Amino acid sequence: MHPPIEDYALIGDLQTAGLVGRDGSIDWLCLPRFDSAACFAALLGNRDNGHWRLAPADHRARSERSYRGDSLVLDTVWTTDTGRVRVTDFMPQRDRAPDVVRLVEGLEGSVEMRGVLRLRFDYGRVVPWVRHVGDCRVAVAGPDSVWLHSTPEVTTYGQGFSTRSDFTVEAGEQVAFVLTWHPSHEPRPARIDPYEALQCTLEDWEEWAARCTYEGPHRDAVVRSLITLKALTYAPTGGIVAAPTTSLPEEIGGVRNWDYRYCWLRDATLTLNALLSAGYTEEAVAWRDWLLRAVAGSPADLQIMYGLSGERRLPEAELPWLEGYSGSLPVRIGNAAVEQLQLDVYGEVLDSLHLARAAGMPNKPHAWNIQRALLAFLRKNWQEPDEGLWEVRGPRRHFVHSKVMAWVAADRAIRTAEAHPELKADLDAWRAMRDEVHREVCEKGYDPERGTFTQYYGSEELDAATLLIPRVGFLPGDDPRVIGTVDAVRRELTHNGLVRRYSTSRADGDEHATDGLPGEEGTFLVCSFWLADALHLTGRQKEARELFDRLLELRTDLGLLAEEYDPATGCQLGNYPQAFSHVGLIGTAFTLAGMLKAD
Repeated sequence: MHPPIEDYALIGDLQTAGLVGRDGSIDWLCLPRFDSAACFAALLGNRDNGHWRLAPADHRARSERSYRGDSLVLDTVWTTDTGRVRVTDFMPQRDRAPDVVRLVEGLEGSVEMRGVLRLRFDYGRVVPWVRHVGDCRVAVAGPDSVWLHSTPEVTTYGQGFSTRSDFTVEAGEQVAFVLTWHPSHEPRPARIDPYEALQCTLEDWEEWAARCTYEGPHRDAVVRSLITLKALTYAPTGGIVAAPTTSLPEEIGGVRNWDYRYCWLRDATLTLNALLSAGYTEEAVAWRDWLLRAVAGSPADLQIMYGLSGERRLPEAELPWLEGYSGSLPVRIGNAAVEQLQLDVYGEVLDSLHLARAAGMPNKPHAWNIQRALLAFLRKNWQEPDEGLWEVRGPRRHFVHSKVMAWVAADRAIRTAEAHPELKADLDAWRAMRDEVHREVCEKGYDPERGTFTQYYGSEELDAATLLIPRVGFLPGDDPRVIGTVDAVRRELTHNGLVRRYSTSRADGDEHATDGLPGEEGTFLVCSFWLADALHLTGRQKEARELFDRLLELRTDLGLLAEEYDPATGCQLGNYPQAFSHVGLIGTAFTLAGMLKAD
């Protein structure tokens, strides 16, 4: 069995990220980008698929860990019978080549240390050729090359297709290891000074975190979530990945294992709102600009997700040589959901661009033309069934949330045009569409007998996404239909007070749920934050605060959240850390502090 997902810490350089376990092992790292092939893939296989452990030789050693201040610099303090030692892990924001730095510092007594570096390129499949070059170990296979050096030099030796080191650190002594990736056909990259890199990295993060303008309750949690969002940003383009991992399961041993190392359009509105609310206009502009580049082209070709630079082709494949996290198969790379029709993304894009303009962000001259084209397509197609925001792999349906977001698309275009009469607009047609969508959703998507909006037209199933109805302004929070929907979701979709996205139960004779998949999943963390928001907007502030406090307790000791949580085992599930979960935390903190209003 693998360590629990919450045992991992995140390090990164704003272009990729690694996961470091409590045992001192980096078990996941893709180089040079978030979506590159992993060179450490033990997270989804075993240690033979690549990892780098640096820890005391005594396996009985005890550890405590924390991020240093408001940064992504990880300190792990190990205590043994003979002394104490600190290992500091980080990735400096790169000039060119990505570096992983691991600093060992003796604190008390004397500690015997052991390092095991097992590089496996192409997601743990390819064993590189390793050789000495001067004072470095160099691993090469095809296009990949990794250099390892230490200061002062530590003797390394090969064993079991790994590079090992055994050394002793006395109190006051320091040893630095630097691992650098670069294309194998290029000259060796310049070395960095690890201690200067540490200082610069700390200063970069502390300076960035200090720009946060939020001064409300739980500020530490908000700042840590903002740092996590920043860490999931691909700096060259401004795109934000949903998570730095693939195939961490939504159910241990199940098949709901997806690649999240891409940028989803539906994250745009909530992410923009979070960044702007906290004072991060520069990051919000970069995300908005990424969005405009990604969606440019025919509105009919709009995708739900794109690559880090806006790439459109994200073919899905399985990696049969990996055994999966705790036996959860298959392990997937790429994401076939990119081909789905999800009409809600049109609403999310138009909402994002409306939000950006309303916030005073510098306008792009072509942005309004893109918005008009997207809405023109949606006017002709909003009545079609789709796969919905949960990317079901079952039949297309008339999902209520998708229709609500079509209403949002028209509403935001209308509001933008009314505020800026110089913009070309077909207001009569847009208003007619907005009214028609609203009328149809209230007639076909609402169950008057149970007093709740449903998952799709004619369905008896519920959907946590309907909790967003008051948030997006479709109906006010005091509307009885909204209150009834919130109550129904709490009654039917919660497990120990936390919210599932929808029911995964199957109809008689059907082996699959609505989403077309077998098995179950955990409670979805962002949906639980949405419930807290909805409780607040329906006047139940005390209950909203209680739920938010409970959700904060689910974070790891480092303040991180995965996609889902299993109340039965107390473990996190799904890809990790998850941007959507942290965006939800930020948004709820602002909502409860009275600093974020419903649209």
